[in-house]
Amino acid sequence: MFLRKILCDIVLRIMKKITSKKGEASKEIIGLMGARGSFSEEAARTYAAKMKLKGFELAYLLNAENVLSALETGKITTAIFPIENSNGGIVLEAVHAMSRHNFDIKKIFEIDIHHNLLVRKGIKAGEVTTITSHDQAIKQCRMYLKRAWPQAQIEVYEDTAKAAADLASGVLGEGTAVIASRAAAKLYKLDILEESIQDLKWNYTSFIAATRSKK
Repeated sequence: MFLRKILCDIVLRIMKKITSKKGEASKEIIGLMGARGSFSEEAARTYAAKMKLKGFELAYLLNAENVLSALETGKITTAIFPIENSNGGIVLEAVHAMSRHNFDIKKIFEIDIHHNLLVRKGIKAGEVTTITSHDQAIKQCRMYLKRAWPQAQIEVYEDTAKAAADLASGVLGEGTAVIASRAAAKLYKLDILEESIQDLKWNYTSFIAATRSKK
């Protein structure tokens, strides 16, 4: 019995090494559509808490295509991405990626999204000429932007948190403001020029938690 246990342990170790060599995740890795400080990160942490996951890692994969590609190849164990917002509607980027990959939906859940207008330290409203963010964030704040910033140039960016990071690092000019989360403002040391700028007080986004297809 003791010898059998030793042999079983050896086989398990070999199987783990083989799995690792194939590029498959050997522990819980949640891939998300966004950078650090994104709403998808908030969704991923919410999901992990609900599922009572411990010892998990987050992979910041920016877009839905990257997330589902990583899931399909086994580089992550769970994919988290937004699919619909109560105001902005369907997340087209996610729908297009979903049509190209096989996966199983494990859970669909919602979180309340509060957008904020972020600027570099010391920048005043009168100095802002451009506002940028992900297409969905702009859609969710379109009436606010039309009312409060009629002269500003509105530009689409690949991710809310990536825009915040690029503003902080100088990739985006100091006259640029970004729509992003409070977490992004804290992480990238940006000022919040105005908070909760979304058009709807209750601004819910539905997220999908997906796993590799068993078929």
